[in-house]
Amino acid sequence: MSARNESGIFPGIRIPSKSSDQEPESRPRMLTELVRHAELLGGVHREDLQCGDRLIVRTRNSCYIIYSLGDGRYRVSGGWFDRSGASPVTTTINGCTFGGSAIKTDLIAGRGLFLEFGNHVLTTRIQQVQVIRAEDPPVVH
Repeated sequence: MSARNESGIFPGIRIPSKSSDQEPESRPRMLTELVRHAELLGGVHREDLQCGDRLIVRTRNSCYIIYSLGDGRYRVSGGWFDRSGASPVTTTINGCTFGGSAIKTDLIAGRGLFLEFGNHVLTTRIQQVQVIRAEDPPVVH
């Protein structure tokens, strides 16, 4: 994985060293550690959303409004989609990453992670996620 920051491999994650406590961040990361850390972050999982629910996802540079269509697809506006003139667009969500190639596919949005849409648009780091529940979820035919 190549998502390095100024202090090491991934921001906010300290890798303990077995032999010494100097430069522990230079040690390779294990995928299982990344998965465990992503689970601790919380966030919104696919199974958490129903048809009609909306997410407001604020990243470092943008704000996205994501409307769940209930069938694995989402209507998205804001951020890159607004800037490219594509809003609103219907797409899927691949999941969230730490900025590298490993992706957590069951996670729609998690603070501190990067959201990847089905068209491979990758957001900047997520700062805040808000869920707005549909009062009466629409029926999908």
